[in-house]
Amino acid sequence: MDVPTGFGCNIAIKPNYTVTFHDIKEGMNEKNSGKIIVVDIGIPKKAVDFVGPGELVTYYPIPKKDSHKGDNGRVLVIGGGPYIGAPALSAFAALRTGSDLVFVVTPKKAAKAITSFSPLLIKPEELAKEIAKFSPNLIVGELNDYEILTPEDIEIIENYIPKIDSVVIGPGLGSNKKTKDAVEKIILKCAKRGKSLVIDADAIQVVGKKPEIIKYTETVITPHAGEFKELTNTKLDDKLEHRKKKEEEWSKKLGVTILLKGPIDIISDGKQTKLNDIHNPAMTVGGTGDVLAGIIGGLLSKGVESFNAARIGAFLNGYAGNFAFKNKSYGLIATDIIEEIPNVLKKFL
Repeated sequence: MDVPTGFGCNIAIKPNYTVTFHDIKEGMNEKNSGKIIVVDIGIPKKAVDFVGPGELVTYYPIPKKDSHKGDNGRVLVIGGGPYIGAPALSAFAALRTGSDLVFVVTPKKAAKAITSFSPLLIKPEELAKEIAKFSPNLIVGELNDYEILTPEDIEIIENYIPKIDSVVIGPGLGSNKKTKDAVEKIILKCAKRGKSLVIDADAIQVVGKKPEIIKYTETVITPHAGEFKELTNTKLDDKLEHRKKKEEEWSKKLGVTILLKGPIDIISDGKQTKLNDIHNPAMTVGGTGDVLAGIIGGLLSKGVESFNAARIGAFLNGYAGNFAFKNKSYGLIATDIIEEIPNVLKKFL
């Protein structure tokens, strides 16, 4: 029943029939299982198609009692320039998701703001106060230019790559040509070193022009519909099935996981697909995408495989957003979501 006795071992029976529950299990075929009879045991279709707390409970790696600083994930966030708060939000989200260490490398202007306790440097003021509260926990590295990431910064960034497990690249970078040139080279260097990647925001455009730099790597790309067009040159309509089909095609073609953000998020690696409807309309506020990228980066740093990191991330971000909505209603901001991440972990772990 369910799988043949001894399945996966040297000594096993060769049945004429196997009755399996809900669906055929991985590795089962007629040769090792006989005729396979699938029995419905009442698992709701939504539990199959959509993410939920099961992903978090099953795949979140609880730290071992004897672990040391750095054993539970080290993240590098590359971002900032025109948008100062974005890399900070990703970094704090990674910390709240359980990463031990987070490095942020960013142009001088953003670096000064992120490490400053002065709310005058970041707008809105409420966001500045929240960022200042956590900034001592970040390891911030200044790049060469005051305003933007440039190819001259690659040497600085290369020094961080051996120290980290995952990279979040894109939040707040802007679309300056020099920045795009640098992003392409940095992604290629990280991929060659086998580092897990989250490609977000302005970095998605770069991958759209040179998809070969991330093909078949441990990468999660997090576009909304407009960024998906920049990535694939495919315009999406509003129908879920159309979006799902197109995303599955491109995930398979690129050999990576894509998390397409929308009213219903779609997560696919081309072989398996999950949907997410856990979020609320107030989460359209700026910065929530940066938070999601940071959560996924944190999970990747802890050794979670990319598809699982994306589906846990979608659930964790959305559930934290729903917690925040209960307290802040339509006035919630991105840092409110970050603050609720530990409460979601506490509830389900």
